[in-house]
Amino acid sequence: MTQSEQAPSLREWLQRDSFALGLSSGFFGFFAHCGMISVLEEEKLFPVKLAGSSAGALVAGAWASGVDAREITAVLLRMKREDFWDPFIGLGLLRGRRFRKKLESLLGVDDFKECRWPLAVSTFDLLTRSTRVIDSGSLAKAIHAACAVPLMFQPVWMGLRPQFDGGLADRHGIAGIEDGQRLFYHHLSSRSPWRRKNSPALRPPDRANTVSLIIEGLPRVGPFRLPNGKDAYQKARRATRQALDSPVVDGITRV
Repeated sequence: MTQSEQAPSLREWLQRDSFALGLSSGFFGFFAHCGMISVLEEEKLFPVKLAGSSAGALVAGAWASGVDAREITAVLLRMKREDFWDPFIGLGLLRGRRFRKKLESLLGVDDFKECRWPLAVSTFDLLTRSTRVIDSGSLAKAIHAACAVPLMFQPVWMGLRPQFDGGLADRHGIAGIEDGQRLFYHHLSSRSPWRRKNSPALRPPDRANTVSLIIEGLPRVGPFRLPNGKDAYQKARRATRQALDSPVVDGITRV
């Protein structure tokens, strides 16, 4: 019997015990994250905690706030560039006010403490040049900070501390997950030219009790490629369905 034949399927692993869900950063990768969580929702495979950075923070935050996956997707697919495009003089092209307004209209609650599942999002603290895990306070403000891609967005001030996109130092978005907790992690492969070829951020996390889902060949989405979002969502849905009945080998299910 081969290793694949002996290995549990992803569905079996998820059903075996409670798990946290981690969603990686990945620029406009929230469409793929939505495709993946929509399948989990249909299969009633719900996490006990969520964590993420950047695009992962947006989807994790919206789902934790009580909005179902289909509604999150519908809002994102209706999004137009002018919904978040507000250039203004500052430390980044976009001021971010339109993006925050969009977030506030999407989220089901205002504060972390009102979420249906515990949530932790990662930001990058510019003063300490390190990851900051946020799990309390204003939900929209924390997600905004976690998505504030440098040069594209101006920083979000948390008190007197400027915050940028959490993917800068925590691309996996799982700094808020306790060591040893079972973790299902959705890894968006990065094609960013500023990442070193052998950077650990480009690989799934080397972490105990973790299963990573890697979906190959997802369409690239960005502010000038928003129509590709629908294709990314649908491909992620199909791939996740396939992955649920695929074996987990060495902590990875790849489809």
